[in-house]
Parts: sequence; structure tokens; C-alpha cells
Amino acid sequence: MKSENVIAFGEALIDRLGPPGGDPLFDLPVTDCFGGAPANVACALSRLGVNVSLISSLGNDAFGKNFKNLMINRGINTVGLQEDKTRPTRVVLVRRDASGERFFEGFAGDKGLGFADQAISREQLIKDWPLVVDQSKWLVLGTIPLASEISSNTFLWCVENALHAGIKIAIDVNWRPTFWRKRVSKVLAPSVEEKNKITSILNNVSLIKLAKEEAECFFNTSNPMEISSSFSHRPSVIVTDGSNPILWLINNHFGKSLAITLPSVIDTTGAGDAFTAGLIYQLLSVQLDQITKHKAEEIVKFASACGAYVCRGLGAIESQPYREDIYKLLSETNGGMS
Repeated sequence: MKSENVIAFGEALIDRLGPPGGDPLFDLPVTDCFGGAPANVACALSRLGVNVSLISSLGNDAFGKNFKNLMINRGINTVGLQEDKTRPTRVVLVRRDASGERFFEGFAGDKGLGFADQAISREQLIKDWPLVVDQSKWLVLGTIPLASEISSNTFLWCVENALHAGIKIAIDVNWRPTFWRKRVSKVLAPSVEEKNKITSILNNVSLIKLAKEEAECFFNTSNPMEISSSFSHRPSVIVTDGSNPILWLINNHFGKSLAITLPSVIDTTGAGDAFTAGLIYQLLSVQLDQITKHKAEEIVKFASACGAYVCRGLGAIESQPYREDIYKLLSETNGGMS
């Protein structure tokens, strides 16, 4: 049985993984995997048994058609999944080091008009919205759509209307400078304009998830209590740091949890998105303002197991766990709690 409804909004694309230590633009073999943080979250939630809708845009190409078929096979509501007849599905070049960590090297496939995920249509979403929003409890967002004018306008409309419908919003900062700049830049920190565009959105959200380096870039601290207190509405904040402990503030309860790690890491792509899906899955069964510290610890533990599990395989989606996989992993690792 599927549970409460969730909406995921943002990019769906192809991660082109180069061979470990190689360049995905030149070195073979490469592996093309379905990806994009919101699409990853949608697929992970569906595998956990959640009713989920994806709002995105794919090209009218083989990648786009195959991706949509995957979504349908996963049981995802694709009413909000648009088809762009003039822009291709984005291909992201992902370099991997010997330990499985990945780095974004740029894109392939642009024919001069940009990519489909940069042009999610507000007009089309307005038409589709009644079939997308029905009984939804959470809207899950990343920030990449804010980097493109068309998708940014649609993003803002979606946030406004979700709030009007009483839907809580969770956002993964997911800072990826490559998506915001016309050329590959060695400057990783956001500019003042980029930072302001992202932080202004955070005034409307109930939950902020970000990596430690993102927290320090945007808030000059990785302390979730300090990040939360910078907003008048005091959102819940979760700060991850790879295999290092997770810091969190959920319903004003502060905690520190050991990250669950596995001995063999094949590819870390999508681990953060699986973590986010695990969070949202757990939050569907409880009201955010009624969460105890013990419950918050369980939520983070479950999410950490989801993130660790994905690292067992290539790409972000194919290796995503079912609920029983996570319960088994938690029993094997004693939950990984400090």
C-alpha cells in the first residue's frame, strides 16, 4: 500500500559516469545513469512505498522517453513531467575518483537553447497542478531550477501554491556551481547574487538539508541551531558530512548521529538524495511539530541507512533500497547511532 502523497520538483537528467580516475568526456567506458536530485528523490520515495509526483521536463529524445518509462514503471505520477520538443535532456559529465567520490565536469548535448530541465513551463504546470497537488503532504525541492529563468519562475509559482495548499516544503540546498555558470568555474563558493537567490527561498521551508561545505558557504557555520536561528520561523535543519557524523535540529531538538557507512563503496552518486527520501518517508508518519528527540534520532538513522545503501551500486536510482532492505541494514549495523 502506498502512503501519503509527496511532490518532487526539479531536474531530471543523465549522469554520464566516467571510469574511476578517468574523464567522462574522453575516456571509456562511460556509464549513462538516470539522475537529477528531485528525480532521484522521487524514485527513492516510490521504492519506499510513497505516492509521489514528479514535476520536471525531459527532452523529446531517447533519454527522455526512457526516463519517463522508468518513472512509469516505478509507479510515479508523471502528469507533471513535461516534454520539451526543442531542448534535449541534459547529460552531466561526472568524473569519479578511485574511492567513488564524484565531481561534475560540465554538460553534453546542448544544441544552443539549453536543456529541457531549464525550461519547466509554468503555464503547463498551472494546467496540470490539480492532478499533481491532490492530498500531498510535502513538496521536496532542490535549488538547481533557480539557476534558469524559465524554471525559476515555475519553481516560485510551485512554492507559492504549495504553501497556499498547506503543503510543507523541504529543500536540499544541493549547491552545484556548474549548473549556475556558463563556463566550468574553479570558484566553488556562491556569488552574492547566487547566495541571495537561494537563501531567499529558505524563508518558506519547514526543513533544510545541506552538506557541511554548503552550510559553511551559505551560513558561515555548520551548526544547525545557528542556521535555524537565522530564520524567524526556525526551520528544522540537517547537516550531513559524508561518512562523518550528521548534525541535526528537528522540531528544536538538537542531535548528532554517526553516519552509517558500508565497507564497499562503488559510487556515491545519489546518496544524498536517498538520504532526503528517507527523511521525507519518515516524516510522513508524524507531524513535524510533534517529533520527540528519540523520534528525530530514528528519522536520521533511517535516512542515513538509505544514503549508505545507494553507494553499493552505480548511479543514483538502480541501487535504491526497498523498506525491507533498510530495516535489514539497520539490524546489521545496530543503527549506527552514537
